[in-house]
Amino acid sequence: MIKILVKDGESIERALKRYKRKHRNVKTMQNIRENQFFTKPSVKRRREIQKAGYIQNLRDQEDI
Repeated sequence: MIKILVKDGESIERALKRYKRKHRNVKTMQNIRENQFFTKPSVKRRREIQKAGYIQNLRDQEDI
C-alpha cells in the first residue's frame, strides 16, 4: 500500500501528483493487468526475446 504524507503548506494537487508518480513507478496496475490471465512460460520468453530484439534494432539504428 502506497502512503503519501501531505506536508504542511503543500496543496492537495501536488500530493496527488506525487501519489500518481509513485503508483506509476511501482507498476501496480501493470502487474494487475499482467496477472489477470495466465500466460505460458514459453509465451513470456518469446515476448522477452522479441522485446530485446526490438530494442537492439533501435540501438543499432541509432549508431548508424
